[in-house]
Amino acid sequence: MMDKIIVIKYGGNAMINEELKDAVMDDIVALREKGYMPVLSHGGGPGIKEMQEKMGLESRFVDGLRYTDEHTLKVAEAVLAGQVGTELAALLLKKGGKAAAVSGVAGGLYHSKAKDEKYGLVGDIDHVDTSVIDALIAAGIIPVVAPLGVDDNGQVYNINGDTAGSMLAAALKADKLVLLTDIEGLCNSIEERDVISYLNIEDVPYLKDKGVIAGGMLPKIEGCVEAINSGVKSVHIIDGRVPHILLSLIDGTDTGTTIGTEKASVGIK
Repeated sequence: MMDKIIVIKYGGNAMINEELKDAVMDDIVALREKGYMPVLSHGGGPGIKEMQEKMGLESRFVDGLRYTDEHTLKVAEAVLAGQVGTELAALLLKKGGKAAAVSGVAGGLYHSKAKDEKYGLVGDIDHVDTSVIDALIAAGIIPVVAPLGVDDNGQVYNINGDTAGSMLAAALKADKLVLLTDIEGLCNSIEERDVISYLNIEDVPYLKDKGVIAGGMLPKIEGCVEAINSGVKSVHIIDGRVPHILLSLIDGTDTGTTIGTEKASVGIK
């Protein structure tokens, strides 16, 4: 029987804290023993910001997306496809897993077009060609995927990491999509940290209008809705700052925000 595919979007503090990074890699390797094929879809915002600062470049965001000019794109390519992807694949190998770092440019994985000129070279994925990922999975290799896209003219685009992970999960018809982030889940109030434990996607427009889903949470939730509508069985936003929370979720612990259509929302105020 084919292993269940679980796409893990990995970013935030869980990526820059070495102890947490170690725990996440342990969990990913352990998932193979539990009958899952993990696909690690990573971001790299902190690394991009750090390199931009060293180069004297400004980080600017529009609607929760990093504005990407030519200089920022080169930084994103170096950090995402080079530094981060290589490091994560090496860590998984160290833990006993077989892993390969690829970017969304490989094999035209994330075929993209410019999103809108106000974002610069930020791309919208218009097609996901999973051939490269399928081949790695068939070989028992954990794909480590960087969020870069490409168009027919060879123009590379910076892709929002949450969007890329969600669309990859949708294209792979994954059993689960898990977003490891640096907050407890989707909260009614950031100050109160009152987590909405279950979000029925029918309530997303209401929460957008209310301002609960805004900023960096917008692409996260929009991607989750896309994944659910495309056949991903369950979607979760969980706190990547908690060691081994990924394995806890898979083992049945109720944590963070689960997104779906099976019941009414729980926790909306």
